[in-house]
Amino acid sequence: VEADAIAQFVAVKPEAMLVKRVDNPARYGVVTIENSMVKGIVEKPEEAKSNVVNTGIYAFTTEIFSFIEAQLDIPDALNNMLAQGYPISAQEADGTWLDVVYPWDILSLNDAVLRQIRTNLGGTIETGVSLKGLVSVGKDTVIRSNSYIVGPVVIGNNCDIGPNVCILPATSIGDNVVISSFSNVKNSVIGNDIDIGPGCIIQDSVIDNGCAIKGHFTACSGEAEVKINGEHHLVNVGVMLGEGCSLGNGVVAQPGVIVGNHCQVQA
Repeated sequence: VEADAIAQFVAVKPEAMLVKRVDNPARYGVVTIENSMVKGIVEKPEEAKSNVVNTGIYAFTTEIFSFIEAQLDIPDALNNMLAQGYPISAQEADGTWLDVVYPWDILSLNDAVLRQIRTNLGGTIETGVSLKGLVSVGKDTVIRSNSYIVGPVVIGNNCDIGPNVCILPATSIGDNVVISSFSNVKNSVIGNDIDIGPGCIIQDSVIDNGCAIKGHFTACSGEAEVKINGEHHLVNVGVMLGEGCSLGNGVVAQPGVIVGNHCQVQA
């Protein structure tokens, strides 16, 4: 949620909920509104009767605690309040609102945040490097010769990138990351303390902290059907790689593959 929306909401009298109109309401808690007042909340309905969703941002008095039970979450508590006649106003948010419901949502959120960065070249940029667009390079990072980076891209501190590495838009790279020669990364989130070997292709992917990836790893983006908690999702995505994984040489991850934490994979 943008800062201006929060600033306006702070001035709203409790009880109140910040809501947003979206194109895909069935992924969220759908809110029924009448005359700017909340009438009910339904979590992830099969068929949404409204395109207004709950952003998870509220203004409450201490009255809310009378409705929260051990097994209830906030939307259940709000429905209890409504059932007992307590009024809750709906304040609509302007501007951008993004929520991470599924692992691949990290990519769209990352893209939105990167569009607000400022160019900062805090490391060492060797001869022959090409930087285009918004690119931020952290302290003590080295971008080695003949690497090609197109922003928006953020690279953290103490990284070693290249030579001859290609990093394309909407990529975030954390601290202490090594990306070896002839690797290509696009629209991905790379965490901290990660070692990526030579000749890797990583697209539309999320790689968590502490992973060690040997050479010629391939995670190309493609259309995939992913099942999470009984729900089927058709998405265009690469790989979602958990924390502390170790991948051997030549591993190929099919689009939509989700790998848990501390896994070891050999080709």
